[in-house]
Amino acid sequence: MSDAVSLEEYLNAHGTLTYANTGVSMLPLLRQGKDLFIVKKKGPERCGKGDVVLYHRPPDKYVLHRVIALRPEDYVILGDNCVSREYGITDGDILGVMTGYVRGGKTHSVTERGYRLYSRLWTHTAGPRIFLKKAVLKAKRCLKKKG
Repeated sequence: MSDAVSLEEYLNAHGTLTYANTGVSMLPLLRQGKDLFIVKKKGPERCGKGDVVLYHRPPDKYVLHRVIALRPEDYVILGDNCVSREYGITDGDILGVMTGYVRGGKTHSVTERGYRLYSRLWTHTAGPRIFLKKAVLKAKRCLKKKG
């Protein structure tokens, strides 16, 4: 299952998918090379604010990020460790919704109290976190130019 199409085919065939996290966009929740995520195939229902969704980003990339806002026709999506919101992600783009993750050999559910608090905090503080992260990145660029 190394290519994007196989993820979609697997979800369609089995209904759930457990997969290794790659990249840093969902830090600190998911760590590359250490954690797994569990996704359930999306049904006809709308996703909720705070849901972590696996979606298709054309032309051939699949991404796991969090819904931070619902709009009538689409969603606003943001990785937990990202500064750029994505707009225009529709139900048709979303393959599945994360139901849990595996860390240190232990499976955790998105229904656990600790996860629900984390999700609520991360969703409701997106604006200030983006502002601070951009400010830190700008300061680092300025320091690098001087050094």
